[in-house]
Amino acid sequence: MPLAIYVLAMGIFAMVTSEFVVAGLMPQMADGLDVTIPQIGYLITAFAVAMAVGGPVLTMTVVKLPQKKALMVLFAVFLVGNVAAATAVDYAVMLAARLVTGTASAAFFGVSLSLCAQLARPELRARATAMALNGLMLGTLLGLPLSTLVGERLGWRAAFWTITGLTVLAAGATAVGVPKLGRAEDGGDIRQELRVFRDRRFWLVLSTSTLIIGATFSAFSYFNPILTEVTGFSAGTVPLLLVAYGAATVVGNHIVGRLADRYALPVLATGLALNLLFLTGFALLAELPLPAVVFMLGIGLVGVTMNPAMITRVQRTANARPFVNTVHSSFITLGIIIGSSVGGLTIGAWGLRSPLWLGAVLAALGLLTLVPELVVCKKRQEMPGERPLSVADATIGA
Repeated sequence: MPLAIYVLAMGIFAMVTSEFVVAGLMPQMADGLDVTIPQIGYLITAFAVAMAVGGPVLTMTVVKLPQKKALMVLFAVFLVGNVAAATAVDYAVMLAARLVTGTASAAFFGVSLSLCAQLARPELRARATAMALNGLMLGTLLGLPLSTLVGERLGWRAAFWTITGLTVLAAGATAVGVPKLGRAEDGGDIRQELRVFRDRRFWLVLSTSTLIIGATFSAFSYFNPILTEVTGFSAGTVPLLLVAYGAATVVGNHIVGRLADRYALPVLATGLALNLLFLTGFALLAELPLPAVVFMLGIGLVGVTMNPAMITRVQRTANARPFVNTVHSSFITLGIIIGSSVGGLTIGAWGLRSPLWLGAVLAALGLLTLVPELVVCKKRQEMPGERPLSVADATIGA
């Protein structure tokens, strides 16, 4: 595996930590900015919306540059936003800072995943993607608790300064460890990039990713109240359970990365079926501690860990260029928004178990989106997921 893949994981880790930091420091930030906790919650939504909407726009700007230079520009934009967050004098500045960092983060993901496809051999693309996405998994496992700890001990601004330091280190490692490459093949031509959206299969593939992540985040967003108020765990135990969940995502990401190059579609079908089982079991047995923990860890193994298979499927359906990867990230972010927001609405109507049932419904819908491709593969008598690389794939891989 090229060293540059690990370097890209460092950048993703820093940006994911920035994405999640607000969730761990809501009371402190509310006091510091003299606003309510719900207003601080909107900063999380703002980051997600910026990723979904601003990310593709910024990507179309930077893909005209050589790819290493594009990464350095995105680091610079992200640093400006993060420093603005650390020094924010009021809520308006903080909101603007979150919009900037969210936009830069999404574009960075898109360019990084495109680079993974170029730096690794074609048969190792999914494994390289999984390695880079370890930055995402470790951001959940380590970045969030560490930034929360720093914020609680030294103040919430110190948490943002720590992320600034991590970003500078990642940018330095990128300057040294990522080789110089030209711009992405056909990158920057908006008409060329938009052609992929004429393919109805591409929209179906994007919807699968949205539903996979929506199913997972409808549960993940409310693990804390479910585990304390329904299952009966103490508030001090829940962080340990969430660390175990994060460890499960690292393990699952590694397994999926090993399998996704050859078996992307079977991996997605199996993952969705298992997630449907785990979400349903959690909803039915949430009051029992042992089953609740088992099902929660199961969701960690087969939820966000489907990312390498999702990305492989998207790249094979369209291409591996930055714009497609960033748009895919936008649809993933849409899943987060749907899962967390609709899950919250269901709690008021049907109680704390309802987000788990919502997740099960979304997982079932995700399975349905795979049916047309499975049928086509069966008619052709092909192994699902083992499709020869397209011309676009081969070009990017070269």
